[in-house]
Amino acid sequence: MEPNDVLVRCESILDEVGSAVIADRSVLRTILVGALADGHVLLEDVPGTGKTLTAGAMADALGLSFSRIQFTPDLLPSDITGSNVFDERSSGFDFQPGPVFANVVLADEINRAPPKTQAALLEAMEEGQVTVDGTTHGLPEPFVVLATQNPVEMDGTFELPAAQKDRFMIKTSLGYPDFDGEMELIDRRASRTDRSPSVERVCTPRLVDELRASPERVRVAVPVRRYLLTVARETRLDERVESGVSPRGVQRFFEAIRTLAVVRGRSYATPADVKTVAPRALAHRLRLTTDARVDRVEETDVIAEILDRVEVPQIAAA
Repeated sequence: MEPNDVLVRCESILDEVGSAVIADRSVLRTILVGALADGHVLLEDVPGTGKTLTAGAMADALGLSFSRIQFTPDLLPSDITGSNVFDERSSGFDFQPGPVFANVVLADEINRAPPKTQAALLEAMEEGQVTVDGTTHGLPEPFVVLATQNPVEMDGTFELPAAQKDRFMIKTSLGYPDFDGEMELIDRRASRTDRSPSVERVCTPRLVDELRASPERVRVAVPVRRYLLTVARETRLDERVESGVSPRGVQRFFEAIRTLAVVRGRSYATPADVKTVAPRALAHRLRLTTDARVDRVEETDVIAEILDRVEVPQIAAA
């Protein structure tokens, strides 16, 4: 698929999702980047900002199977992966797949479940499979987790383990809609007899596969590769950071940059792509020192300062 064809298709997906979801288009594009890069996306916002609606709308527009898991303090790992159930007719155990067996899985309020249950997603997110009672079961392709979480400061939430945070390619936030956006929400609520906005399918499985394959053909010049690697490695040298971006995180960073380039209709990546992706792909992977947390330093602040001090390469127009 040519870059311009990818651009047209991606814009139609964003148009369709945007017809139902009141959110900034750049945020929706970021979520699409994660989905097409075979990554997982973490949405952090206060309740009521449309996180759940956004996840479902993206799946509908892509024409992919969708499943929702509502995370609660009493949720068990088997409630996610499925379990073996005794069948009286065959006098044996049959595997009953859990809700994780879908193309797009909404892990709703993921940080309301205890760490043991959150960890049940780790194998699925990294390997595309789950293991139940010693037997491995493959998940459908593509497999994307769109997880939502409330701010950690809220009551009844748990901090996500660092290993699980590292499995998310992208972390972003919908934020509050602008004045016109909230006015549209009020207008929709006032028109109770009108049909609620729905999201139509604009992709086929074949088209989704072609879109997912497109980033493989994006050129990333050596200076851009060195630039993105330098930015990632600087997180390990910052005195406010206890542990920086892992090698796995660097690879995911690279994949997200290529995907953003193709979603923007280009066959090559630029330093601007690196700057756009960095806060969303790197900040959540940082573990700050105790002193930095006491001083209320934010991970995004660290990334912003690194981007300011790392020299940007000059790339000839492609």
